[in-house]
Formats: sequence, structure tokens, C-alpha cells
Amino acid sequence: MKIALFSDIHANLPALEAFFADVDARKPDMIYCLGDLVGYNSWPNEVIDEVRRRNIPTIAGNYDFGIGRMSDECGCAYKTDTEKDMGKISISYTNSLMKPEQRAYLRTLPAHIKVEFQLNEDKLNLLLVHGSPRKINEYLFEDREEKSMIRIMEQADADIMCFGHTHKPYHRVLNSGVDGQDHYRHAINIGSVGKPKDGNPQGGYVMLSINDNSSITDQSSIQVEFIRFEYDVERAAKGVEDSPLPNEYADMLRRGF
Repeated sequence: MKIALFSDIHANLPALEAFFADVDARKPDMIYCLGDLVGYNSWPNEVIDEVRRRNIPTIAGNYDFGIGRMSDECGCAYKTDTEKDMGKISISYTNSLMKPEQRAYLRTLPAHIKVEFQLNEDKLNLLLVHGSPRKINEYLFEDREEKSMIRIMEQADADIMCFGHTHKPYHRVLNSGVDGQDHYRHAINIGSVGKPKDGNPQGGYVMLSINDNSSITDQSSIQVEFIRFEYDVERAAKGVEDSPLPNEYADMLRRGF
């Protein structure tokens, strides 16, 4: 089974359209969205409409959670006063754009999706979250201590845990087995479709492959492909520049930061 996973579109309609063109050509069996459809650009309603039109199972990101409740807080960990000031403009602008139906959709999105496979008489749990199983806006960076990551996954009963939020893709394989019995767990950050932060302005997503031989005892039996795709970055940047949003957000799109 091929499962496409995408996240963090952040109202970037040109990136979402390019993502759909790319993923449709690859013909996955399932597509899931890990949230943050809105914020930082001018097309929050249009992005929501496209995801809904395709009936894609979607969980709430921290930005979706705030906007769904018409909050002035997105749960974003801004580090500087400048970032905080820019963030206030973004959430205020996004709230001003939202239509009632689309806002109601955001408000009803689930926090997690768990998919349980029964393979080789083994249970294999795929858990989809936005930040972490513990908190919608917890950042799970690649340098998270191994013991901490294993503990988070064990407590959530997750063999494969996919998440977004940091906008920086990675795949870590962790062995939580005891007494010589392997139990491999896969922690996968799927990156961002509409606001990459890894220095590459291309949109990104993950194709996860699970087959009939996949097992928690064989780390190579689960394949993770990181896919990058071109999109019209200038159109997205112009969407920022033609709006009340700070122009810095346009520069971030151009630089992948």
C-alpha cells in the first residue's frame, strides 16, 4: 500500500495545486493531510475547499485549531518580538478572510488519526499527528533525544508516527526492543507543502509504502520516500506581497526558510 502524506500548506494555493498534480501522477492508495491548512498567505478558504473536495482525511494543525475558534493565538513558538509582531498580523488577516463554513470545518477536525494494520500476525500501528501525540504544537525536531522519542511513541502505541509542524523533513528509525527482540519504530517528519523551512523552496511530502511483509522486526520492510516538487513560488510570494501580510513571508517562500 502506498500512502501519501502531506502537511503545512499554510494557505499556499499554488503549492497545493502543484502537489495534487504531482501526487495524482504517482497514484497512491490513500492520501492523508496532517494539518495547518491556513495562515501566512491569502488563500485559506480555497485551500480548505480543495482538500474537502477530494474528501482527504485531515487532522487539525495548531494554526487550524486557533483559526477554527477565531482565536488571536496560533500556538506558534515565535522566538523574537519581530516574529511575534508578524505572527499577529498573519492570524488577524487569516481570521478576516475566513468564511463561516470553512471555519466550522477547521473547528471539527480530529486531533489524531490511527490506522492499524494486521500483517504477518503482527499489529502495525500508523499514527498521524500534527506536532506530537501529546500536544498539537510540540516540535519534534530531528535531534530529539532517542529515549524521549521512543517514550513518546511507546506511550502512543505508534510503530510508525508521521507528523509535520517543524516544516523540516526527516526519517529516524528507533529500536525499542528488549531482551534481544527487535521492535523498530519509524518517526517521520513529512515536511511542508506550502512553507518549507529546510532551505529548499520546493514543496515536499512523503510517500509511505507498507507491504504484506512489513513488520516491526524488520526496519527495511517499510519504505519512506521524500518527494519534492516545483511550484510557482513567485505567484505565492505575490499573494503575500499583494496582501496586508509582511513581505518577509514572501522572502521566506523564495528562500525556503
